[in-house]
Formats: sequence, structure tokens, C-alpha cells
Amino acid sequence: MTSSTESFPASALRWCYACLAASMALVGSYVGLSRLLVAVFPVFLLAWLRFGIAAVAMAGWVRRPASEAPLAPHDRVLVFFESFLGNFLFSICMLYGVAMSTALAAGVTMAALPGVVAILSRVFLGERLTGRALAGIGCAVGGIALVSWSRHGAADEPGATSTLPGQLLLVGAVVCEASYVVIGKTLSGRIGPRRISALVNLWGLALVTPLGLWQALSFDFTAVTRPIWALLLFYALAASVVTVWLWMTGLRHVPAARAGVFTVMLPVSAAAVGVLLLGESFSTAQAGAFALAMLGVVLATWPESPHR
Repeated sequence: MTSSTESFPASALRWCYACLAASMALVGSYVGLSRLLVAVFPVFLLAWLRFGIAAVAMAGWVRRPASEAPLAPHDRVLVFFESFLGNFLFSICMLYGVAMSTALAAGVTMAALPGVVAILSRVFLGERLTGRALAGIGCAVGGIALVSWSRHGAADEPGATSTLPGQLLLVGAVVCEASYVVIGKTLSGRIGPRRISALVNLWGLALVTPLGLWQALSFDFTAVTRPIWALLLFYALAASVVTVWLWMTGLRHVPAARAGVFTVMLPVSAAAVGVLLLGESFSTAQAGAFALAMLGVVLATWPESPHR
């Protein structure tokens, strides 16, 4: 199966693009809405419930189809790291980071994702790192620094405490998500989207189970309201089932560099949730930070010439 877009039907290619865009928009939405969940559930318990709900939903996706070859040892290692970095560590860094910061700050920080993908693609896939990509990375870093500075000393605002640790955790989440993109491109040509989703989720469940059980023993589940349970169900299905399947479906026929363009949907939707649904303030400094970060996205992902 080819990963080139040249011989792929235009209508099917548009479907791949739609899958990639929808996947990143969903990721951004649950990054923002997870702030409501971490106010109720401890982080490890929340991650454990997420993976557990998704494991039930994807139970039928684990079995290998007859059309797929058995997993090679190298692929098994990649599946583990796809889950460890893109599911387990990303969830922990993102949930703790959002709890210590804001959904808007998470959106600005996540705008560094295309630049980090470019760096990792250069290191691990041998792709060329252009001057424009480097400029995009610089803009993204500047946006992160500006949003951190804009919240410095604003201790009276909700979530304004522990800004630096929260920002560092969000940066860690960006690195984990970028690793997920690069590893996923390698796997998507050999394993079907549904099976990748199920295997990655099962590894995430296995990794977080000891910590999740530890926090579950002292948690009062009766205090959780129905709307929070409904939000948890959306979070679990969106984060572990729908977004992974959409991303792997689109990635099978789209080069990694071009797929990176669609990560722009993540910071946009995360910031939109923070401002429109969670009532977070959008100051002039934060608007400048977001604009700078989005400029970085454009610089890092815009194609150099039409034939590329």
C-alpha cells in the first residue's frame, strides 16, 4: 500500500484530510474540557477510567484480521512506545499541565506541535529541516514564553498557580504527541487503524492500572454528578477511540510532513473551548501569544513549492 498522494484518488484523499483535521480538532476539544474532569477526578484515576472505557468499546478491534501479517518484533516495540509516549505520558503531562494552567495556555503551547514534529522527523526519519521550519519553531517558543509571562503574578485567577510547572508539563505533552505522530506514520502502513487504536489503548490501560487502582481506593465515586460521567464517557471515547482511528485512517495515505499541517486544529479548538465554554479570559498578551504561535504553525507547515 502506497503512502504517496500522487496516485491516490482525489476524493479519497479529501476524506483522509478530513479525518486528520477532525482527529486534531477532537484532541484539542478534550484537552480544553479535561480541565473540568481533573477538578473532580485524580489524574491517574481519570486516565485509568479513560483507558478502561475505551478497552470495552474496542474489544472487537484487537483480533488480527486475516489480511494483516503478524506483528514483527520491531512493530511490537513501536506499538508499545506509541502507547507509552502518545497515550500514557501524554495523558499524564496534559492532565497535570491543564490542572496547573488553563485550556488557553494549553492551546498556545500545543501550537508548537508542528515544529516539534519537524525536529523529530529530521532526527528519526531523516527529513530536511528548512529555515522556515526553524522560524516556525522560534515563533511557537515565543508564544509559549509570552503566555507564561502574561499569567505571571496573576495568582487571583483560577488555575494561575504553578504556572511554570504546568507549562513544562504541557511542553512535555507536545513532545509526547509529536513522537506519537512520527511513530504512527511508521506503523500505519503495516497495521490497520482499528487494530492500532485497540493495541495502543490496551498498553495504556496496562501502564496506568496500578496507579489508577491506588487512587480509586480512596475516591468517592458517589459524589460524581451525571454530567461529569457523561463528559468522562465523551473524553474516553474521543481520546482513545475516535481520534486515534481518525488519525491512523488519514495517515495511511498522507505523508507525515503534510499530515503535520492538520495539527493546527488542536491549538485552535483547545483555545476555543477555554474561551467560549470555560469562560477563560483572553487578554491582549494572550491574543498576541496565540497569534505568534499560529504564525509558527504556518511557517512550519506551509509547503515550499507547489510540486512538493
